[in-house]
Amino acid sequence: MRVTKMHGAGNDYVYTLPRHDRDDWDEVARKISDRHFGIGSDGLILGLKSDKADMRMRMFNADGSEAEMCGNGIRCLAKFAVEEGFLPHDAETVSVETLGGIKVLQLFREGGEITSARVDMGPPNFSPASLPASVEGSGPIVDLPIVVDGMDLKLTLVSMGNPHAIHYIDYDPAAFPLERVGPLVENHHLFPRRTNFQVVQVLGKGEVKHRVWERGTGITLASGTSASAVCAASRMRGFTGDRVIDHMPGGDLVLEWDGKGSVFMTGPAVRVFDTDWPG
Repeated sequence: MRVTKMHGAGNDYVYTLPRHDRDDWDEVARKISDRHFGIGSDGLILGLKSDKADMRMRMFNADGSEAEMCGNGIRCLAKFAVEEGFLPHDAETVSVETLGGIKVLQLFREGGEITSARVDMGPPNFSPASLPASVEGSGPIVDLPIVVDGMDLKLTLVSMGNPHAIHYIDYDPAAFPLERVGPLVENHHLFPRRTNFQVVQVLGKGEVKHRVWERGTGITLASGTSASAVCAASRMRGFTGDRVIDHMPGGDLVLEWDGKGSVFMTGPAVRVFDTDWPG
């Protein structure tokens, strides 16, 4: 199977354009994502034909679980599909069917090569039922108190088609024990389908810094849906404005949300290498 390793701000996935869908992608994802015995990645992303959009995206986390969407991954998938001839080489916009809805991307080129993309991530949803979360009420949930491993957290909940629980801190997220607390929040009983967990430091009206524990994968260097959730939650709470630069360990993403419609995310798409996988 011909595959390609790509990353968006260090959030790395293995990509392939299979001729046929199959029922064992979860096992393929677990093996191919292993950083010791496989290629090594945050997961596996497939580009498939769609009767609703230019193409369809399936995304599997490193543990084999299928996720709704990946913001960094979808930018790389669009670049990959164009470069492989799956989509027209002169495409300026690409629509992608995902489990989180149809997403539309605007492609940016330098010297003829696609280097980045702007993604319409869709509108945020602050209803607990949209995550889902076992919390009473239908309005925005902010500063929801939970205790994990003796640590007091206050969560802001938001869905970007997948679930996010955000904890704001007033110090560098690098000092937060994410490797210990992350899996406990992901699997907390409040989240029947588990959740992504973000730790965020607000640096100013147009700047935040955050780390993420991704559901089904663990700590990653970046996450596009997480950055979109952080943008929406931070603006909703009055911490930031309509445009914010999100600094993550793998690089920066630019997020825009006017408080009404879709969140827009702009970031890089980088091809690392191509190889054959015996699967």
